[in-house]
Amino acid sequence: MTTPINLTVNGRRRQDMVPDNMLLVDYLRETIGLTGTKIGCDGGECGACTVLVAGDPRHACLTLAVGCDGLDVETVEGLTTSGRLSAIQRGFHEKLGAQCGFCTPGMIMAAEGLLRRNASPSEQDIRAAMASNICRCTGYVKIIESVQFAAKALAK
Repeated sequence: MTTPINLTVNGRRRQDMVPDNMLLVDYLRETIGLTGTKIGCDGGECGACTVLVAGDPRHACLTLAVGCDGLDVETVEGLTTSGRLSAIQRGFHEKLGAQCGFCTPGMIMAAEGLLRRNASPSEQDIRAAMASNICRCTGYVKIIESVQFAAKALAK
């Protein structure tokens, strides 16, 4: 069975018919073609698929697309403005927060959600906000530094 959904993805209104059981990650990747949202564990454990739904970080592999009807969804592709990296994207670039890069979109979106809620997070706040995102390449030091960099950049 399919259901019509109306939502906003990265600032653009969308109307699509989707299967009732379609996951948001599949909708974003297959229907819209936004491949920045990664499929990692497919069970809500790694955070590679993290997007913002109504401003809150959410695992797209655990979220049904029909559940986002009427809501705003933001992916890593939507953070740039006129081709310019956002503060958190710049932080990950300049502070080397990305290693292999697979987890980076989810990390960036989790950090973006944090910085919108808390513009001046402590290291403890950052660690708590990023706890549902796993990176197999780093010790998280550079990721924390990337978020701190972005917080400072946004404070200016």
